[in-house]
Amino acid sequence: MSTRTFLSALRPLIDRRFWMLIVSLLLASGSSAIAAENEKGDAPEFLRVKNNADGKPTALQTAIAHYQSKKDGAKLQVDLIGAVHIGEGSYYEELNKRFKDYDAVMYELVAPEGTRVPAGGAGHSSPVSGLQNGIKDMLALEFQLEKVDYSPENFIHADMSPDEFAKDMEERGDSILGMFARAMGQGLVQQSQGGSTDAALMMALFSSNREKKLRRVFASQIADMDNQMKAIEGENGSTIISQRNAKAFEVMDREIKNGKQKIAVFYGAGHLDDMHKRLLKDFGMELKKVEYLDAWELE
Repeated sequence: MSTRTFLSALRPLIDRRFWMLIVSLLLASGSSAIAAENEKGDAPEFLRVKNNADGKPTALQTAIAHYQSKKDGAKLQVDLIGAVHIGEGSYYEELNKRFKDYDAVMYELVAPEGTRVPAGGAGHSSPVSGLQNGIKDMLALEFQLEKVDYSPENFIHADMSPDEFAKDMEERGDSILGMFARAMGQGLVQQSQGGSTDAALMMALFSSNREKKLRRVFASQIADMDNQMKAIEGENGSTIISQRNAKAFEVMDREIKNGKQKIAVFYGAGHLDDMHKRLLKDFGMELKKVEYLDAWELE
């Protein structure tokens, strides 16, 4: 990473409020955040920090939650696979291996219906992806669109088109800026109630082991992100999470009717708490088990 690029990234990162929004973009917008347990306590953590016996963080992990239909004799299986949009190359290699075992892999991308991502993510640039690429370089990680193989026939686009996204935002009278303003307000409340990570962030930025130390600082904030996403959602949901989830599940329902029985939903981890509730309520499914993959190494 060049000195100029590093210095240009430094200024906004010093502002913790802006930095928290960057994390939410990386982990949950097009994109993900953390999903906390629901009120009944039966939703898994879809993104978590793994600690060793001494309490030191060793990895940022994403979940693969396995659901099975409760109907007698039904073979329908749906796996919610949480994504972070920057991660270790080995993390994306493992996902590519697992995706081969599904009848359908439903994936997120606000793009025209039926869009297929070309090899290496060529042609899919945006302000968000540009920002993610910059943070990817800062943390010495890889970008999802460049490492996940979207070419197999079992990959199915399951997201809004840009026109659908814009129309839903307009009908709700909401905006991206409005959602993130709510998140910033929540961040200010949290900052006033707890300690600041500014010192740790500054030390990491100027450390000789900058990439790993920055990862640890980012990971240490994961526990705060549930409140950030709740703020973005508001009381009536949002286009960016609940409405895109509804579209994804419309596509999934179509594929189930077409005979697909083993389905993966590969979406940013911030979407999955809402999806968990939809699977239980609308599809009559139950959570059978949860496993975790290491997305970032932290030691």
